[in-house]
Amino acid sequence: MKVVSFYRFLDVEEPQAFRDALQRLCDEQGLRGTILVAGEGFNGTLAGDAGAIRKVFAWLRAYFDISEALDARWTESGEAPFRRMRVKIKPEIVTLGRPDILPHQRTGKHVPPEEWNALIEDPDVVVIDTRNHYEYEVGTFPRAIDPGNDSFREFPQFAKELAAESTDRKLAMFCTGGIRCEKATALMLELGFDEVYHLQGGIINYLEKMPAEENRWEGECFVFDTRVAIDKDLADGGYVQCHACRRPLSSADLASPQYREGVSCPKCVHETDADKLARLEERRKQVALAAARGETHIGPKT
Repeated sequence: MKVVSFYRFLDVEEPQAFRDALQRLCDEQGLRGTILVAGEGFNGTLAGDAGAIRKVFAWLRAYFDISEALDARWTESGEAPFRRMRVKIKPEIVTLGRPDILPHQRTGKHVPPEEWNALIEDPDVVVIDTRNHYEYEVGTFPRAIDPGNDSFREFPQFAKELAAESTDRKLAMFCTGGIRCEKATALMLELGFDEVYHLQGGIINYLEKMPAEENRWEGECFVFDTRVAIDKDLADGGYVQCHACRRPLSSADLASPQYREGVSCPKCVHETDADKLARLEERRKQVALAAARGETHIGPKT
């Protein structure tokens, strides 16, 4: 099964009409995944037949009169990494908390994977991982700074503090698929940095393009689907996801006495109140009972 991630910053004049038409098309093509739509563009991941996905891409190009091919990252998965198809309207297609920043009007300079190693090995360049802290823990590039964010919405505070120190520095920024660092570089330009670069197509594109002997990536790459993480060869990684907090869990986390499948993990057990832990524990029991009966537990109706 093909899995493809894509995004495009552009002006969407009627988000609701666009959303409805795109949902119908994806349903007709039997695809699964999630696509976010906002006035600033669209951002999504689709899984299914390659021909069906290409029909959606052709439709998107015609709808917005895009002459060139959409930038997309293609991988494969043994099973569908999504359970359904959802197209949703949001204030932003990547939530920085700054819908006024429009990367299709002004953003940093794209750096292709083939030139990325030289850039991040330059000691005068500040390398910034724009992803969340739990993604950074799974894997990153050498010398990369971790902003320590729990969500991308927290990145502007880190950016302001960095700018307050000095804007007379070169910045090299990256994220999973390119969308977060594209918006983050636009923010950095607004804050006064002049030389701002970002990895074209993100980590996924880098892993696809770079031969093993030149690959500088360390660890695995967190992805926002049921695969949880992928390795340097784009194969399913060695992490699972905590049902309670959605953070990635290593084999060491799974061996911890604080890990309870479907209930808690070492990263969230002290963050979760007793009532929620009790509800999650009860759900775990019901899932186990349903599995023993050969059924699938779907939970209460809401």
